[in-house]
Amino acid sequence: MTTTDGICLNYWKAGLSSAPDEVWRHEDDCTALILADNHLTELPAALGRLRSLHTLDLGHNALTGIPEEIGELAAGLTRYLYLHDNRITGLPDGLCALDRLGYLNIGENPLGRLPERTGEMAGLVELRAQHAALVSLPVSVGKLGSLREVWLGGNMLAELPDTVEGLRSLRVLELRNNALPRVPEALRTLPLLRRIDLRGNRIGELPSWLTELPSLEKLDVRWNAVADSAEPVLALREMGCVVLT
Repeated sequence: MTTTDGICLNYWKAGLSSAPDEVWRHEDDCTALILADNHLTELPAALGRLRSLHTLDLGHNALTGIPEEIGELAAGLTRYLYLHDNRITGLPDGLCALDRLGYLNIGENPLGRLPERTGEMAGLVELRAQHAALVSLPVSVGKLGSLREVWLGGNMLAELPDTVEGLRSLRVLELRNNALPRVPEALRTLPLLRRIDLRGNRIGELPSWLTELPSLEKLDVRWNAVADSAEPVLALREMGCVVLT
């Protein structure tokens, strides 16, 4: 399909085990490639030749890895990259070269960790890495100053790096079903944070500094050991914040 900004090749649920030859015939003018819900197990290095792509959807396949050459798409891949619901066990450093990408979904993969260079993806506005077997985040994430939403539910995080205080544009933080024993102190300096989801962690009490977050509208701490009558809970509600315990 030809659109106003190029050609969109849509192979959603096409029963494919590899990318069709037609893809490589449109190296110069394909701006959106949708290969979601197929049976792909690998991608060729030729992926790096699709330098006009602004959107790439590879979700719901059986990929075990992503070629290093994905970094060669840096100039064009500015909108969406979907890699969720695959079998990817590790992400290449080349991914971190995508410094203009706005949206990245790598959830539902047995990743274990994110690349140390993740902080180089300076254009990220939304990062989704739910159910990715993460036990920690790289220190460099604090450099992602454009991030507005981070979704990290269903991992094994027991803490966040102190550098998270650098996420000054963050509005939404989802950390449900992790292993956090407390509300991360690094959140204290985030002026635009509106919603924090901490359901299903190991939190026993809330810090008083939560009342100092100027934009906080909703705090969800259900399925923790936080008392509904705790002073921070009452104080936040008095300020108009919705607190779910």
